[in-house]
Amino acid sequence: MSKFRVHLFAGLAILALAGAAQAAAPAQLEPSKLSSGASAQLPPLFAATLAKSKAFVDPQLRKTIDVPVPADAGGGYTHERHKDNYRLIYEAGMLYRQTGDKAYAELVRRVLLDYAKLYPSLPLHPKRANQVPGKLFWQVLNDSVWLVNSVQGYEAVKDAIPAADRAAIEAGVFRPMAAFLSTGSPKTFDSIHNHGTWALAAVGMTGYAIGDQGLVKQALYGLDGSGKSGFYKQLEELFSPDGYYAEGPYYQRYALSPFLLLAQSIQRHDPSRKILDYRDGVLRKAVYATIQESYGGLLFPINDAIKDKGLDTPELVHGVAVTYAASKDPALLSIAIQQGSVVLSPEGREVAAAIARGEARPFPFASIKLRDGAKGDKGALVVLRSGPKPKDQALVFKATSQGMGHGHFDKLSWLFYDAGQEVVTDYGAARFLNVEAKAGGRYLPENDSWAQQTVAHNTLVVDEKSQFGANTDIGEKHWPTILAFDAKDGVQMTAASIDDAWPGVRYRRAMALIDRPEVGRPIVLDLVRGEGGGKHRFDLPLHYDGQIVDSGLKFQGGTTELKPLGKADGYQHLWDRGRAPVKDGGRVSWFDRGRFYDYVFASGDVDQVVLTELGANDPNYNLRNERAFILRGDDKDSFTLAGVLEPHGAYSAAEEYARDTIASVKAVERVSENGADLVLIRLNSGKSLAIGVSWDPDPAKRHRVSTPSGAYVWTGFSGLANPEQ
Repeated sequence: MSKFRVHLFAGLAILALAGAAQAAAPAQLEPSKLSSGASAQLPPLFAATLAKSKAFVDPQLRKTIDVPVPADAGGGYTHERHKDNYRLIYEAGMLYRQTGDKAYAELVRRVLLDYAKLYPSLPLHPKRANQVPGKLFWQVLNDSVWLVNSVQGYEAVKDAIPAADRAAIEAGVFRPMAAFLSTGSPKTFDSIHNHGTWALAAVGMTGYAIGDQGLVKQALYGLDGSGKSGFYKQLEELFSPDGYYAEGPYYQRYALSPFLLLAQSIQRHDPSRKILDYRDGVLRKAVYATIQESYGGLLFPINDAIKDKGLDTPELVHGVAVTYAASKDPALLSIAIQQGSVVLSPEGREVAAAIARGEARPFPFASIKLRDGAKGDKGALVVLRSGPKPKDQALVFKATSQGMGHGHFDKLSWLFYDAGQEVVTDYGAARFLNVEAKAGGRYLPENDSWAQQTVAHNTLVVDEKSQFGANTDIGEKHWPTILAFDAKDGVQMTAASIDDAWPGVRYRRAMALIDRPEVGRPIVLDLVRGEGGGKHRFDLPLHYDGQIVDSGLKFQGGTTELKPLGKADGYQHLWDRGRAPVKDGGRVSWFDRGRFYDYVFASGDVDQVVLTELGANDPNYNLRNERAFILRGDDKDSFTLAGVLEPHGAYSAAEEYARDTIASVKAVERVSENGADLVLIRLNSGKSLAIGVSWDPDPAKRHRVSTPSGAYVWTGFSGLANPEQ
């Protein structure tokens, strides 16, 4: 096991044992008065955050703030105005807490009184669609976000607001809004889902802020008080024991905010609950897991995900502060430096002060298996890294559960990152967030017809049909089995299987990151086995960024006219750009942003390689024009393949050089015997690498595969195979 994996697991163990002695201190609600001299002594990062907030709030202190009647969907004026208003209420409250300047409390009072006049008369939002509607916003989720933010600003300043105005604000907006989000939206409030998390956080935080224990009880134990829903139940069901969130990293980042904010409110008002230690500190684990689910500062774009979301999102800024206050882990400080801001809270100030004292240490990005499911028994997200730095190579193997409605039909798919960029890509979500011209900022129809479909991912497709018939309810009932996660002899290996993705088809895949110290870069091994009764078409797509350089294959077609590759399950969106026949294997090489990539494969089951480009049947130009090649085998009762991806070389247009443009891998061979696979990676140097995969979990069992040049042996599930002596 690599040192950086050991470091990570030890860190998680320490975190889990942090206990009440290191629990976050109750946030101080009394305002502190900062003189100009005291302000100058603030830690630089905290001072910068304070200045940024003042730059947003101060120009509005004496303005009349518009509180419009809701009219627009996401991205429209009223939508954005209400978002700006909750930010204004929140930040003015935080500034009052930090400075004691009553002008900030007065601003919060004025804006909330206007909402208290508006809210009781509001019907359901006029732009409601297929989501559960809100009143201020087109979906109830956004109403919850408004209340979570606004009630924090109110709680920070309420002692500076006259009693009559407090009564008007609580009666006009906070109580009726809490009622609407709870008893008025029972299906959302009691759901085990991020929408439910936001709703119960809004209601619970409101209960604490206005002194209503009935609202707090609803938030903690559900509307009927039984505990079958509510905050504790969500902590039990939505996170795995490793802190992985069921919907994937994009929604893990989003859901962390209400989880942590309500937890912080509980800690402040009812510390005896020791909420940050619940389930062995699962919320703190979730913060670490989210950071591990990133590369170069951006979150892995699996499931429904906007690809430019990263560690600098406000949710994780808050998460890092709360977790640092509990653990004092100096590695978190390096993430805060990368984020470039802190929250205006005692925890944020503590983070900034520790950074100013020079206590930050590099965060140890690691190879890790993040189990999925409440009990950790529903597959896993596996990340194999070549080193602990943020931009060391990373292979992401997705063998998780469905991920509810935001999940994609992509079991045993993968992504690959190298040199700071995504190389083997995932589309993420088909959505222009808050761009009103694009379906009001909602998910586009192509999210269903393309982004969620199996062919949109780097995994096997059988008979041009998506896994589970693209049925989420069926997908929720099935998940992969993890077969391996191990590292030895310079080979990091993971493997998984699933037997339910298509009727009668068993699908197994093993992937490895193999050290190559002689050339200074690892390579990726991909071993695929699809087995099913009857004859099938097997497709194995690889989606990539870049431009094809060479292949050695003779492609034909797609130069004067384009036709869709298929009619459904995502194939209708792929242009057929060309095809080349294959016998026993081949190579596809491409260039991307200063690097070269070669994918060499061996398979007697691949008949042709199909080049595709996204964009067919897309009349509204909603899809990005991305590229892939598909390794296709027709009329097969099984499909096996061994592939190797090698990054190499460098290119600079500015300096006019191209270096190391020829891959070191010459060919790949796969030999199977007694259910085991031996992959021989032939190098241009004349040497070979031999990797054995037994598919047998017994770590002590010795395996042997014969080749024309002699037998190879290895021990355990996989590893470097040596010639038999």
